[in-house]
Amino acid sequence: MKEGKKENQAIKATTSSVIGSTIEWYDFHIYGLTAALVFPALFFPSSDPLIGTIESLATFTLGFIARPVGGIIFGHFGDKIGRKSILAITLLLMGFATFIIGLLPTYETIGGWAPILLIALRLIQGIAVGGEWGGAILVTIEHAPHNKRGLYGSWPQMGGPLGLFIATLVFTIVSSLPERQFLSWGWRVPFLASILLVTIGLFIRLKLAETPEFQKLKDSRKVSKTPILEVLKFHKKALIQVMGARFAESGTYFIFSMFVLTYTTTQLGLPRSVAVSGVMIATILEVIAIPLFGRLSDKIGRRPVYMGGAIFTALFVFPFFWLLDTKTTPLIWLAIVLGLAIGHAAMYGPQAAFFSEMFGANVRYSGISLGYQLSSILAGGLAPIVATFLLSWSAGKSWLVALYALGMALITIYSIYFTKETNNKNTLATNNTNKDKVSVSVKSTHRSSM
Repeated sequence: MKEGKKENQAIKATTSSVIGSTIEWYDFHIYGLTAALVFPALFFPSSDPLIGTIESLATFTLGFIARPVGGIIFGHFGDKIGRKSILAITLLLMGFATFIIGLLPTYETIGGWAPILLIALRLIQGIAVGGEWGGAILVTIEHAPHNKRGLYGSWPQMGGPLGLFIATLVFTIVSSLPERQFLSWGWRVPFLASILLVTIGLFIRLKLAETPEFQKLKDSRKVSKTPILEVLKFHKKALIQVMGARFAESGTYFIFSMFVLTYTTTQLGLPRSVAVSGVMIATILEVIAIPLFGRLSDKIGRRPVYMGGAIFTALFVFPFFWLLDTKTTPLIWLAIVLGLAIGHAAMYGPQAAFFSEMFGANVRYSGISLGYQLSSILAGGLAPIVATFLLSWSAGKSWLVALYALGMALITIYSIYFTKETNNKNTLATNNTNKDKVSVSVKSTHRSSM
């Protein structure tokens, strides 16, 4: 009965995390889609369309630069006052920024203030999502049965592709408007509509209970006073491993899902609906694949599943562009599906449990948030703009972009190779007491020397 009640609480926490995470990633992704196809003309007008695209994608990257700031701020308070309240704050912050973007006047109306305001709101989005990911997965992981952490932890991860699917669907609908109407007001609709989703998500999150893991820390007065400093002092190795593990997952994700829009429309001259449809199909399949890979990591371990996804990605980056270059719609769709639903999903599925099990509960929010978000700058945030620059530098040839993606995959393979398996019954409990054991050991040594 007790076990059944515990699992029911885990299911409730997981459901709320998935819904909230989906809404926040919808907000984040709708900006990415618009940055690739709309903002260059409306906020960064230039005589060279490619330069305008690079300038627009630079604002996309700024959101990633702000994410570690959000990870530090919200990770600190998430480890001090709890996971629940922080999740509500990040959702409100993201919803506010996204809604205001939908109201912004363009460059034609207010000149240089238009891109400045857009950049400011993008930074707010980045700060919000920087605190979102860690909280969403911890609410699930810390409620989950020990032998199902991979499965339960994979569900909030579905918020990424679900958010991308909804954003792409809404964007596809509004982009079917006549171009003049679309550029005038149609692109604003997905941003303004987010306020409805945020209201629903906030209602759900406010009903969420605090996690048992954090409540135990609070009751026993073992809440860390300076979690970020403790991470940097006691968990540097885990922090670096988390960062390295994300290069293939984050960097190639934005190449497979967003840079592909720029490449197929500006370089291959195809209608934007071709790649957009491919991304939508791939995200549906990835939503199915993520929990399967998460559950597989409960059976055979986090490390082999994650490593398999990284190796697949390394082997696939060149064939990905070969398939795109055929200009054949089914093959383009196949390329996007394989990249997202196999390569990315195999890493993303076990990721939440894998990273969480590397840190003790007293610093877990800070540890996973900082590692995850720092790597977002170097990998995910830079990927679209670096790929676009490499495409321009190579006169439209894709081999340099593929080589760049391969490099990111190799960094992840190297990192995972030196990372220990974390999937065992006592990982969370052991990690929670590591620092205490060190303290006890030091005190004992001190007494004996006296």
